[in-house]
Amino acid sequence: MFLQTVLMALREIRRNTLRSVLTMLGVVIGVGAVIALVSVGRGATQKVTEDIGKLGKNLLMVSAGARVRGGASSAAQALKMADMKAIEQEISGVHAVAPGSSSQQQIIYGNKNASTQVTGTDNNFLEVRGYTIDQGRSFTQQEAQAGISVCVLGATVKNALFGGQDAIGKQVRVGKLSCQIIGTLVSKGTAGMGQDQDDLLIMPLGAFQRRITGNNDISLILVSAEEGLDTAIVAESIRALLRQRRHRPLGSEDDFNVRDMAEIADTVTSTTNAMTALLGAIAAVSLVVGGIGIMNIMLVSVTERTREIGIRLAIGAFASEVMMQFLLEAIVLSTFGGIIGVILGLIGSFFAARSLSLPFVIPPEIVALAFAFSALVGVLFGYLPARKAAQLNPIEALRHE
Repeated sequence: MFLQTVLMALREIRRNTLRSVLTMLGVVIGVGAVIALVSVGRGATQKVTEDIGKLGKNLLMVSAGARVRGGASSAAQALKMADMKAIEQEISGVHAVAPGSSSQQQIIYGNKNASTQVTGTDNNFLEVRGYTIDQGRSFTQQEAQAGISVCVLGATVKNALFGGQDAIGKQVRVGKLSCQIIGTLVSKGTAGMGQDQDDLLIMPLGAFQRRITGNNDISLILVSAEEGLDTAIVAESIRALLRQRRHRPLGSEDDFNVRDMAEIADTVTSTTNAMTALLGAIAAVSLVVGGIGIMNIMLVSVTERTREIGIRLAIGAFASEVMMQFLLEAIVLSTFGGIIGVILGLIGSFFAARSLSLPFVIPPEIVALAFAFSALVGVLFGYLPARKAAQLNPIEALRHE
């Protein structure tokens, strides 16, 4: 009996194909929009998280200057190598520490030049920031301690100056300093905010301080926390140590910043997740609109088929069977619309992700929820027309023209 009722519902839908397709359209658009928007939002969240992660694993950045409104930093006592050594020796949970002092410089080779960020540091910089040597080597301990003028190029600078040629052993001019290239880095691409991580040149900190800045200050201390350790705990320990070393009075503001990349990533992720949820909720409204469309068409269908309903009731059909028939028609319409919406939503999100250079992420729980909600829409908005059909008086229905 149930199978027969389903076949009758399909027959009625097929008899009014165009009207059925237009009725399903609201559900198709609703389901497709929810899946596409949530998928693209998840892809954006994943990309932002990956980009921030490219800056370094479990990375903390310590810089001088008190934070003021707008995120800028006021002038403060510069960081020293002694501060870095204290963090390395006294803070538990620290995997590696690297100093950093940077300056924008013109790099010249032959008749080619490139403006890039030159960073004075040591070998720990590669580990802390997650860089890998592509060709050549990094600094030796002797080169780092003696401040010998050697350098390692990022992929962007290497391509700008040498193209496909081998750069190892060549001499480039960094400002007024002649520097020998001993290595090149594997490309890391862009990080958060579109920063090109390959647009850099690194050299021993001693050479950078002596030949470029002319002082012993460092602008940044890069700290990599141990795997699995809460970076917030390490950040708070560093903050307490530096307040003590810089003699900050109790209750005064810090004259330095400790930026936690994990915290920044969590903040950005929560923001993009909230935006994704908002867009998904807005798109879900069209599902309700589609459900109203189904209810409207089913009410029209009941009016059109009043005489048919009267005949069925007169020859012995139960009211529950009539109700089931119309309810199934509504459910079939919304379910078919849900299936088509899922397919179109996944296709749309795939091409949207490709065009926006985002990862293609399929949210299985959202796909299942959107489809289940589309079926529920059929039940909720099909019930009233089905109930109206079941409650028709057979005698009055037979008189209906």
